[in-house]
Amino acid sequence: MTTGIASPGASPAPLGPDELVAQLRALGIRPGETLLVHASLGAIGPVHGRARAVADSLLEVLGPDGTLVVYTQTPDNSDPSRWPVTRGYAVPARQWPRLRATLPAFDPERTPSFRVGVLPEEVRTRPGALRSGHPQSSFAALGPAAARITAGHALDCHLGEESPLARLEELDARVLLLGVGYSVCTAFHLAEYRVPGRGTRRYGCAVADGSGGRRWHRYRDVDFDASGFPALGESYASLPERPVTRGRVGAADCLLFGLAPAVAYAAKWLSGHGSGGSAR
Repeated sequence: MTTGIASPGASPAPLGPDELVAQLRALGIRPGETLLVHASLGAIGPVHGRARAVADSLLEVLGPDGTLVVYTQTPDNSDPSRWPVTRGYAVPARQWPRLRATLPAFDPERTPSFRVGVLPEEVRTRPGALRSGHPQSSFAALGPAAARITAGHALDCHLGEESPLARLEELDARVLLLGVGYSVCTAFHLAEYRVPGRGTRRYGCAVADGSGGRRWHRYRDVDFDASGFPALGESYASLPERPVTRGRVGAADCLLFGLAPAVAYAAKWLSGHGSGGSAR
């Protein structure tokens, strides 16, 4: 006979879809809204159906009029000189010219995301999902606003005015940090573009040339620095108007907030404090 009570040290029972939906609704996610999600599914704990179930639950809560958005970055498509940062290992300099000439071009439909967890891949590969065309900083979206969000992502603009983040701002989207912290909040990068005198640097990646081949693309963009994002996020959350909702989904601590007001605050905060560390 079982009592349904877990013994000390036992793993928690996997969350079912009904529980996930109920907890996401209790957190405050609304039908019909546009939601940018950064997630660590491991932080939630065991889930029946894993990433598929989490995506299904988010889409159910958002409903047919809502749009789910994820970050599907590919910083591994970068100059070999940057691989210690973007890939975590180095290659000899003598190999760099060959690698630049042979690195596969970014393909929005086929190139997998890199180091952003399993939820972005689950969303990216679903029927009907659209993905923006930036070879290093793409987003994928499912829902009626997906085309508007993902269209027109300029090759020389990672996360600025010609990226999906600016479209999300226009749509009054919200951000859900599900089991992750402010350090991975891509919305704050949009604010970096609005800091006067923000530094830039050169980037390189492989892109399609439009005729079935590929070419090496070099461009200049913001020199991103996310080291200040945790302090920035906590400062924003501590405002008297309490702009950040905190809650739990499974075992994961969650943060939910509007993208546009957070970006506006971030631009002012970064102008006064500087920021500090991600690179491609």
